[in-house]
Amino acid sequence: MDFDQLVTFLEVAKQGSFSRAGEKVFRSQSAVSAQIRQLEQEYGSKLLDRSGKLVRLTPAGRVLHDYAERLLRLKDDSLLAIAEQGKTPRGTLLIGANEATCLYVLPHVFAEYCRLHPKVQISIYRNFSYKIVEKLENGAIDVGIVSLPVKSPSLKVQSIFRDLLMVMVSRDHPLSRREVLTVKDIASEPLLFPKTGHTRRMLDKIFRPFNTDLQVRMELPSIGMIKSFVAAGLGISLISPSFARDEVRAGLVKLIPLEDAQLWRELGLAYRRDRTLPRATTAFVATVRQLAAAQKSSSAGS
Repeated sequence: MDFDQLVTFLEVAKQGSFSRAGEKVFRSQSAVSAQIRQLEQEYGSKLLDRSGKLVRLTPAGRVLHDYAERLLRLKDDSLLAIAEQGKTPRGTLLIGANEATCLYVLPHVFAEYCRLHPKVQISIYRNFSYKIVEKLENGAIDVGIVSLPVKSPSLKVQSIFRDLLMVMVSRDHPLSRREVLTVKDIASEPLLFPKTGHTRRMLDKIFRPFNTDLQVRMELPSIGMIKSFVAAGLGISLISPSFARDEVRAGLVKLIPLEDAQLWRELGLAYRRDRTLPRATTAFVATVRQLAAAQKSSSAGS
């Protein structure tokens, strides 16, 4: 058995045809058939059912299919690991993050990373955390920053950032004079909620006892819109303080802690357990860990 035979086998399974597979791997149909026969002889079992219009995997073929994908992935990982030994990180960093993380967390991370590794190009996949997890699991991206918790046995996840949500009101709002608030205090106020996501699920949960009085004035698709509309006096919301630093400094909004509820927004660094990461990615993981540790140390000392 060699890797070329596995590549051909996977292509036949994908195309359902020896001739179409041959076109994809640049071999004649007879050469493809010969490779499959060699594999079947080596494994002592029929791997493909050729009886119908489409070629299909036999039960033994389905077992080999999973192993073949893993073997080829391991081959690629080993080649990459050896080729990158001792080299300066270069190539492309494939990273996934949601919009808020891209806007409010990653800029200073990327600034430090690009200073250290200027030869790396960055490609960002922006989507919800569950979509990023899917991309990580199927190998489409190398690393992701996702909302925790994440349940995926194939991923290694490390917490890097934790923030306590606070009530955000405009500077002229009557509640802006308060030092603390309760969930009941704000349940009857016009509320501006994110449309979807982890924060929305937390808000739905804590406000559930007040559903009869609840006023969700708007469901908005972005943190930026929520901040702008709160500053304009259209309602109040709950937000991570790290997302509203500029508005607080400018005096447009005030953040007030909740006295009777703690809503934590936690981000984690996630990547596949079973893959050898490119040097560009391992360098990014190291940079994020270093910055997260420095932030925790600074917060503890303040």
